[in-house]
Amino acid sequence: MEFDVEATFGDDYLYFYAESTDDGHSDDDAAEILGRLQLPPGSRVLDAPCGGGRISRRLASAGLEVTGVDLSASFIAMARAQPVAPVGSVTYVEGDMRQLPVNGPFDAVVCWFSSFGYHDDADCRQVLAEFHRVLRPGGTVLIETMHHDGVVRHFTAAPDATVIRRAEDAQVDVSRFDPLTGRIVTDRTVYRGGEVRHSSHFIRLPTPPEWTEWLVGAGFRDVASSAGGGGPLDLDSWVMVVQATA
Repeated sequence: MEFDVEATFGDDYLYFYAESTDDGHSDDDAAEILGRLQLPPGSRVLDAPCGGGRISRRLASAGLEVTGVDLSASFIAMARAQPVAPVGSVTYVEGDMRQLPVNGPFDAVVCWFSSFGYHDDADCRQVLAEFHRVLRPGGTVLIETMHHDGVVRHFTAAPDATVIRRAEDAQVDVSRFDPLTGRIVTDRTVYRGGEVRHSSHFIRLPTPPEWTEWLVGAGFRDVASSAGGGGPLDLDSWVMVVQATA
């Protein structure tokens, strides 16, 4: 299928996911990341993809030396325009996760807010190989994603839709799950400001055993999965966090 990257992660994305990425949610995300990593001040962290920098600047404010990478030039510009508390530091670089424009070495790589899986399997594995390449030996990769089993357990196929509303505007996602590829495939219709826009995208959801296989294949060890927010992963977990050591 055609993956419309700009439409999927453009201005409509920011508009309809504003509540999920507001200050409160962003503070909680950063606190969870910091709690899981337990890094001393001055540690070097890669945030990829960094989007508009909401997590990068919070990690920097906690005393870390952060580099944010994103494919979107507009997101990078947005991130650079935001103030950062003068504690750590943050630098933003435009680039593709499949060929990171940085070399490290980093103490940790963070990939948050279901930002993994928007490529074919070979490129997904390449992203993990790039994460390993830029980490120091013993460094940590931390990936938040949707949990394959929890999503499938509760999945409702088309014609039912997932709708996000803001005032008179709406984003309508009609999705199907393809068990042969492990992907959720989504047709999106946006009704905003009197205009209608259509786009399509997919996300690959590896199972926990696939995560282990992919990460070990990329050179990682000590792969562990848990529920988003902490606690053990179970069949009802919608969100999972995968952590591994380089």
